[in-house]
Amino acid sequence: MSLVIVGTVAFDSIKTPSGKADRVVGGAASYIALAASHFVREQELISVIGEDFPDEFLSVLKSRGVNMNGLVTIEGGKSFFWEGSYHEDLIGRDTVTTELNVLEGWVPVVPENSKSAKYVMLGNLDPSVQMSVLDQISTRPDLVVLDTMNFWMDIAMESLKKVISKVDVLMINEEEARQLTGLKTLPLVAAAVHKMGPKTVVIKKGEHGAIMFEEGKTFFSPAMPLEKVVDPTGAGDTFAGGFIGYLARLGDTSWEAKKQAVVVGSVLASFTCEDFGTKRLQTLNESEWHSRMRQLRAMVKFRSIRG
Repeated sequence: MSLVIVGTVAFDSIKTPSGKADRVVGGAASYIALAASHFVREQELISVIGEDFPDEFLSVLKSRGVNMNGLVTIEGGKSFFWEGSYHEDLIGRDTVTTELNVLEGWVPVVPENSKSAKYVMLGNLDPSVQMSVLDQISTRPDLVVLDTMNFWMDIAMESLKKVISKVDVLMINEEEARQLTGLKTLPLVAAAVHKMGPKTVVIKKGEHGAIMFEEGKTFFSPAMPLEKVVDPTGAGDTFAGGFIGYLARLGDTSWEAKKQAVVVGSVLASFTCEDFGTKRLQTLNESEWHSRMRQLRAMVKFRSIRG
């Protein structure tokens, strides 16, 4: 299996200035897998769900080449559930409810045919769960990408740092990057993260794009400006899925390939914001995101300055 993804497959109830959606399909692994499916036809999804999870969504994933051998269904169990409410600026949000349900006590098992995966995406989860997946990978992957959040910094910082030391790419948002390192300016933040282990640091800046650092090199991609944002939930996960999916498709982990992957991730993430949950990603087709790629390219293209 060329790509292994670990993360949540869940239900979300979301309130934004655009409206409210109850129990829509979400979860980090759901967004990652849908985004990566535009580039990779062999994925292994490692997660856990309850009997309440809809078969329709699983059928969508299967139709896109997502293998379910690593997805466990707990008999009589309830799937992970998160409820949140976004502020008017669509940046701040309040968690109303978090129900771990089947995630409590779950120990992931990597299927035998996926233990030699070349690409591994560790979606936002308990660092001990992320590490247990890495421990089961038998050969060194070409690329391991880790996404995390401030919650784990608050309650499991040492465990998180151990996982960070084992990965190639750390994806993190701006606020979380500063919390992780205790530093303010992003170049210094990136330098501190490099010392922790990751060769590459991608700092997500929401509507302001993403900036990537690697061995003294820096690359920035703007986000696609949208007239209306319905729901930003999962945009960062979509970014991660597009990033690693594109690199897996190329079979290339060079700096130049990663620069392209950051742009791909930014474009795909913009579609996630157009509807609640994973709805927009489920209908997204190749011609749509190719068209948006051209728009983004036109936005940043300019002639050399003269004189």
